[in-house]
Amino acid sequence: MIAKELVSQVIPPLKTSDSGTRCLAWMNEFHVRQMPIVNNQQFLGLVSEEDILDLNDPEQPLGNHKLSLFRPFVYEHQHIYEVIKLTSELKLTLVPVVDSKENYVGIISPENLVEFLSRISAINDPGGIIVLELNEKDYVMSEIARIVESNDAKILSLYITSHQNSTKLEVTLKLNISDLRHVIATFERFEYHVKASYQESEYIDDLKDHYESLMKYLNI
Repeated sequence: MIAKELVSQVIPPLKTSDSGTRCLAWMNEFHVRQMPIVNNQQFLGLVSEEDILDLNDPEQPLGNHKLSLFRPFVYEHQHIYEVIKLTSELKLTLVPVVDSKENYVGIISPENLVEFLSRISAINDPGGIIVLELNEKDYVMSEIARIVESNDAKILSLYITSHQNSTKLEVTLKLNISDLRHVIATFERFEYHVKASYQESEYIDDLKDHYESLMKYLNI
């Protein structure tokens, strides 16, 4: 998926003729700490809440002030992982998206990213989760898939977690079945360490609680 596919127009960009007061009002309305500013279609940068609060006269147009704009953005053709990386590194509450001429296209919000991650992780699909712990050199995706499929199951999603100063990996599998007993037994027969497993009934409410908590945090 590329950035263009997640672009939202829910948050309108500011113009240089808009006042700092309007900027603060929109920040409050949309629960963000930065707002994009454009001149015609050209993306100028992001203005922060701190920038507006430091203005001597917030009623004046933004174009009348010397603002310390910074210009984080992604091009519309970039992969969505670049959006996630930028959001994480700069703690952004929105990521501007531009075209090849750096004209403003729209924004991607953390809510958009959460929904995207939910889809690719198959969170909403029925099934169970298995967490394997193994050495990096022992990780062979084809073998893990073979073990799962030998039990008439499918891998809906898979992600790997590594830790600094460790040669161990955690491999988290979301499967399309809820009864994981036979799959776990097969993994253990092949000397895999099953660190954890979660039946659907055990984790679905917990996932919903975490998701709702995250959405409330994003809306602070």
